[in-house]
Amino acid sequence: MQRDEPASGCLYLVGTPIGHLGDLSPRAKAVLAGVTVIACEDTRHSGQLLSSLQASGRKLSFHQHNTRTRVPQLLQALSEGDSVAVISDAGLPGISDPGEELAAEARSAGFEVICIPGPCAATTALVSSGLPSGRFCFEGFLPVKGKERRQRLEQIATEPRTTVLYEAPHRLLPLLQSLAEHCGAERPLQVARELTKRHEQQVGPTIAAALEHFQTQRPQGEFTLVLGGCPAQTPSEPDDSELLARLQECIANGASASDAARQLALESGISRRRLYALLHQEPSD
Repeated sequence: MQRDEPASGCLYLVGTPIGHLGDLSPRAKAVLAGVTVIACEDTRHSGQLLSSLQASGRKLSFHQHNTRTRVPQLLQALSEGDSVAVISDAGLPGISDPGEELAAEARSAGFEVICIPGPCAATTALVSSGLPSGRFCFEGFLPVKGKERRQRLEQIATEPRTTVLYEAPHRLLPLLQSLAEHCGAERPLQVARELTKRHEQQVGPTIAAALEHFQTQRPQGEFTLVLGGCPAQTPSEPDDSELLARLQECIANGASASDAARQLALESGISRRRLYALLHQEPSD
């Protein structure tokens, strides 16, 4: 049996549409219409959506610039028995926004924290990119400049899993240029914009192709980038002369020809028969 919602003293992280208003779930509508406090990333931006739901809860702004004062206020509201919903301008709060800090503080204080699932640009772009989604990592927005940005780019360049990033339009080209420099221009990439909207677009299939496109088409809107993982490096197989030298080294250390071939076969994955044959081949002139 499902519980009654919203519940007193409970924090709800509510997913809202990232573009298409039809993606707001019935459960999200009911929670937003019933809570006593709604913390919005931007009260003006969310006002139209909340008005359409006849949400009567007290609206408070909650963004990265007021977390120091707002988090204690929201925790106080929970302690007084209010039901509190947190929404971002689009998507799931807690993904690249201060909902993450509030959720951690609320749990630490002993309050119940519930996510009302909804759209998320990261997973929406990922599953439609055609790139491997079985294992992936989320980087969000990279540091704008400096040593930390360079280190993150170096880590991404060698990351074997698919990587999802966010970027603002005025920083998209510098990011694409940095990715080309660190990952190689032919690394698979899909750049998604206007997700779920009428003019949804994905640009790829490589960093080079995306860079060429946005050098002629001015970036507009928020971007989600899905970058293919670093290809696995296939170690080169040693040539016969190197294998023979290693076999002779084993024999010089007291191993028989048979034991030397067996040991090197275990270490290298090369067949014992081939290695044993190397020891008995006629030297070339």
